Amino acid sequence: MRTPRPSPLPPNGGPTPEVDADADAGAPAVVVAGSEEPGGPSSDEGAGPGGHDHGDPADHARLRSANRPGVPWTRMLFIGAVCFAVWLLLDAPSLQHSATVSPVGSRRTVALDVVGPIAALSRTVGVSHVVGWTDQALGRPPGGGPSLALAVPGRAHRLPHPPAPVPSPAGPGAATGPTSTTTTTFPVLDQHPSGADPLRVLVVGDSIGIDLGQPLVNDLAATGVVAPVLDGRVDTGLSRPDYFDWPAELRVDMANDRPQLVVVMMGANDPQSLVDGAATTPYGTPEWNAAYGQRIGAFVDEANAAGAYVLWVGMPPMSGSELDGKMQVLNSVAQSEVAARPAGATYLSSTAVLGDGQGNYTAYLPNASGAEVNIRTPDGIHLAPGGGERLSQAVLAAMHSTLHIDLTG
Repeated sequence: MRTPRPSPLPPNGGPTPEVDADADAGAPAVVVAGSEEPGGPSSDEGAGPGGHDHGDPADHARLRSANRPGVPWTRMLFIGAVCFAVWLLLDAPSLQHSATVSPVGSRRTVALDVVGPIAALSRTVGVSHVVGWTDQALGRPPGGGPSLALAVPGRAHRLPHPPAPVPSPAGPGAATGPTSTTTTTFPVLDQHPSGADPLRVLVVGDSIGIDLGQPLVNDLAATGVVAPVLDGRVDTGLSRPDYFDWPAELRVDMANDRPQLVVVMMGANDPQSLVDGAATTPYGTPEWNAAYGQRIGAFVDEANAAGAYVLWVGMPPMSGSELDGKMQVLNSVAQSEVAARPAGATYLSSTAVLGDGQGNYTAYLPNASGAEVNIRTPDGIHLAPGGGERLSQAVLAAMHSTLHIDLTG
């Protein structure tokens, strides 16, 4: 008996030949191929009573789809590389800025070496403006970290640059003595401000300074006898003027707002190498403490020279022992610099206000009625609204008891 030969494959799109699954186990396998009949489904020739219908058009479509070639992986890799290159070219100036303000070290150096040429190309061809326009449309500042400025109605328009120095009355070329001999007339803080003649107060600081500044501005404005202004800058401090220049910003604030009292709270971002042009001073050295103290002293002197008294608020206890130790060093330096200027500044410790009975970190403290109030955020660094308000009340109390300012109107 002759063994049946397999039928040839059908032309162009016909169903794939199949082995008849219903044949006897001992019989030779018979391969059959379906054929389409006009107007109806195809049938399996030679299939027995248990044969299956494989002529459904949906089956044909699935078979054609399975045989269709996909996108080669090399093309996908090429597309991904092009997209990455476009993004890198667009955002290179921002990456360069982030590398510039990162902690000084080999990682920063390598990042600047890699990103620098790409950022220069981005600026040359002009594509970096796309990111700038996007930031402007979204209300993001072009650099220097997010900012927050609050003021009472009627505040004067802010100057975009620090004011030019006032020429000496003696004329150019006249001899001038050292700045320490200059006599500055400080505002009389033993006063009774009124609605007609309010006390002008400027509050400046980093993100923790903003945590204090927002409730403090509200509390001061609620007195009706204070005109408060808040200039807060996230991720800033005195260590990195290459990222944000606080002394220059203070000169602008002093010229625009002419405050009689400046409340300062900053320092959480400062435990890092001090940058002064191309020179750096490593954190954790006696040279760093001395240089940082000079910057605090210069900041206070800047406000004093413009006729404002300074109330410097220290950093609060931190939940992490390492950061808490760093904040204690900063507070000690700030307190020493302020103590050296008793005629123009006062230091207010926040440890007694926001710490527990031993001055350590705590997330909750009881209020006047004995109820526990959340005073710190979950990160163990910033102030919760309850902590900001508690510290604001301590500032108001210091203004009354230490600076002898009557806020009752």
